[in-house]
Amino acid sequence: MLYADNIHLTNKGIVFTDKHGKKLPLTSAFRRAFVRIYNWYIDAELWFLILISTTIPIWLLRKLAFQVSGIKIGKGSNLHMACRFYRPKGICIGEDTIIGYGTFLDGRAALVIGDHVDIASEVMIYNSEHDLDSETFKAIEEPVAIGDYVFIGPRVIILPGISIGKGAVVAAGAVVTKNVDDYAIVGGVPAKVIGERKNKDLHYRLGRARLFQ
Repeated sequence: MLYADNIHLTNKGIVFTDKHGKKLPLTSAFRRAFVRIYNWYIDAELWFLILISTTIPIWLLRKLAFQVSGIKIGKGSNLHMACRFYRPKGICIGEDTIIGYGTFLDGRAALVIGDHVDIASEVMIYNSEHDLDSETFKAIEEPVAIGDYVFIGPRVIILPGISIGKGAVVAAGAVVTKNVDDYAIVGGVPAKVIGERKNKDLHYRLGRARLFQ
C-alpha cells in the first residue's frame, strides 16, 4: 500500500523509495528526509525575502533584511524592489553598485558582483543548471563573477560559470553563454562581441540610493 510518495507499507514492513522508484536503505531515507526538511526552511526564508523585496519601499529596511539573510552588500550599493534570490549566503555585492527592479540573483554557487556595477531591470543571473547527460538530471553549480564598472542591460540572462570582465557592457536581452573580456560590448543570443568600450579609464560613481525605490 502506498502511504506517501516515497513510503510504502508492505507485508515485510515499511519500504522507502527515491523519486525514481528505487528502494532506499533506512539511513539514506532519513538523510533525504532531513534534506527535505532543510529545503522547506530554505523555501520559507526565500518567501520571506520575496515578501520584503516586493512590499517594503524603503531601501534601508530591505537592506537590513537582505544582510540578515547572508547577502553581503557593499557601501553605497542598492537593490531595487522585487529582486529575488536563491541561496542568499552565496551572493556578494561590491560598493556603489545598483541592482535593477525584478532582478534574480542565484547564490547556489558563489555570485560575486564588483564595485560600480549597473544592472538594469529583470536581469537573471544563474549559477546552477541541470546536466542534460546525467541519468538523474542532476544539477551542476558553477560560480559567476562580474567585474567592476560593468553595465548589464534589461532582461539579460547570464548562465553558470560566466566571468564578465571589468568595464564590459552586455546589451539588453542578451544571453551570455561565454566569458566576456574587459571593456567588450556584447549582445545577441547567444551573446557575441559587437564592439569595445572606448573609455578604459573609469572612475565614475553611480550615486546615492534614493529612499523609496
